Amino acid sequence: MIASIAAEGQATRPAPFGHALVALAKERPEIVGMTADLSKYTDLHVFANAFPDRFYQMGMAEQLLMSAAAGIAREGFTPFVTTYAVFASRRAYDFICMAIAEEALDVKIVCALPGLTTGYGPSHQATEDLAIFRALPNMTVIDPCDALDIEQAVPQIADHKGPVYMRLLRGNVPAVLDRYDYKFELGKAKLVRDGADVLFVSTGLMTMRTLEAAEELAKDNISAGVLHVPTLKPLDVETILREAGKPGRLVVTAENHTIVGGLGEAVAGILMRARAMPSGFHQIALPDAFLDAGALPTLHDRYGLSTRAVVEAVKARL
Repeated sequence: MIASIAAEGQATRPAPFGHALVALAKERPEIVGMTADLSKYTDLHVFANAFPDRFYQMGMAEQLLMSAAAGIAREGFTPFVTTYAVFASRRAYDFICMAIAEEALDVKIVCALPGLTTGYGPSHQATEDLAIFRALPNMTVIDPCDALDIEQAVPQIADHKGPVYMRLLRGNVPAVLDRYDYKFELGKAKLVRDGADVLFVSTGLMTMRTLEAAEELAKDNISAGVLHVPTLKPLDVETILREAGKPGRLVVTAENHTIVGGLGEAVAGILMRARAMPSGFHQIALPDAFLDAGALPTLHDRYGLSTRAVVEAVKARL
């Protein structure tokens, strides 16, 4: 069973990654799909059904998966490799580092269950993956918000020369950004909504939550803006400085990741080095701890990722 992050009645699109990859592969014969026994759970089964002769099932052997992808990339192909984020960041990290990143090979690593998107507990919750891959030289790091973000990111990461790590929302993925005339651009942060009192600087599914929180805050005459940062590396320093450096606003970073080494610390570092720290700064992130197992709505409330928790955190600091 795939737990959904969509709210009841929220518009969704099925398997946006799988369908976007199929559409691209029709025009790009060098694209292949590879996985470690997880095609069904990373939406790569859509690609496997469309291009069975370009799909490689490597079994439960993530290190082998990454090494084989490196070899295929050396032969001129563009492998899209899928697994769970915990397996890529913990189990296969050294193989990604030595076989792919050091050689700057054209391998796209797309991983499901990022952060707190499963209730299975620490064995499957990749709460530190952004910190791990942001620290890896040559690696581009993407954390999309919704179905539109994923669909538009796929062809751009395929065009990008070098390795990419992209977090994946799978199954029926919410469609949120369509209503904001949003377009994904690799390496660019986008001001999705402006506001005078609060600026959320968010990434991944937390952009979904901060947009919802902004609407709730507006009911109390609190004007909140949302700067979506889908590319964690390289960061769009210019846009972050321009928006977060504006005076008179509380700046709140929000991420589905541990408070250590992710978006919040990266933004704080940018502002500190530019001597542009706002008068109010707060991080919304997961704690530096192994998290509980349970139902996702309960866990998101417990660890501060729910819309209600975001609203309460902002009100407590205004």
